[in-house]
Amino acid sequence: MLPEPIERTAAAPVSDAIDRYADLLGEQGWCIIHDAMPVETVAALEADFAQAFDETPFCEGGFYGRRTKRFGRLLARSPLAASFVQHKTILGVTERMLSPWCDTIQLNLTQAIALHPGALPQLPHRDQDMWRGEIGRTEYLVNVMWPFTDYMADNGATLIWPGSHGARALDPEPKSDPIVAAMPPGAALVFLGSTLHGAGGNETAAVRRGMIVSYCLGWLKPYENQWLAYPPPVARGFAPELAALVGYRQHRPNLGNYEGRCPSILLGDGDEGPLGAVDALRPDQAELVKAFVDRQRREG
Repeated sequence: MLPEPIERTAAAPVSDAIDRYADLLGEQGWCIIHDAMPVETVAALEADFAQAFDETPFCEGGFYGRRTKRFGRLLARSPLAASFVQHKTILGVTERMLSPWCDTIQLNLTQAIALHPGALPQLPHRDQDMWRGEIGRTEYLVNVMWPFTDYMADNGATLIWPGSHGARALDPEPKSDPIVAAMPPGAALVFLGSTLHGAGGNETAAVRRGMIVSYCLGWLKPYENQWLAYPPPVARGFAPELAALVGYRQHRPNLGNYEGRCPSILLGDGDEGPLGAVDALRPDQAELVKAFVDRQRREG
């Protein structure tokens, strides 16, 4: 059964929506945000990707799907993609779900997907398995599926196993049957990296198109190499918040630095000159270092 949409009124601001959807994610591992974006904006974004959908070859391999097309770097392909990546409610929910394990989140990937007629169902999987970390307590990832066409049972809508997330990822078999995450353009399917899922098969004569955006812990290696997808000449055109999200910021302590500095320094005028490293530590680490240095000074 699909969750009811949240009515957007003065009594239900973004913070209330974040609370509600974060609760749903924690309880069942997935939720659908209805009317998350105007249908016209979705259609315009799809139009920006039309040439890439036409020109991109079919994937190779049983996981990606031999009747499926996929391409990334969506922020560089359309200026409209940023409004989806920076959706306030979704970012708020993502930060709520991942903040226990990181200082900052980062963009993991943007990928457009087209399931052509005859596409087979995808192997059920958990996206957290791309990293070999602890399973059952740590959440590494939040996924967001944005449909460009109607997602239906017969054209490959995502299959979700409710309650298969978190500690249940350790179970040898899911405790429930999958549900079909049917939804129209404008809606967004949000699910955890620990949630078992997979694309359905496309038994229709039409192409099912959409986009997946995902976010992960800021200290992980992301699925899509963001610095190659958006090198400094490209990232200089992003808003500072978006540039930070794609990796142009450090994660304490000192992770992802450039010459010992926050990599956002590369988004300036290009005349940085010689750089000296600057500590970027967590508060507990900064206190430990300060106490150590003060003791050395006193004893010296």
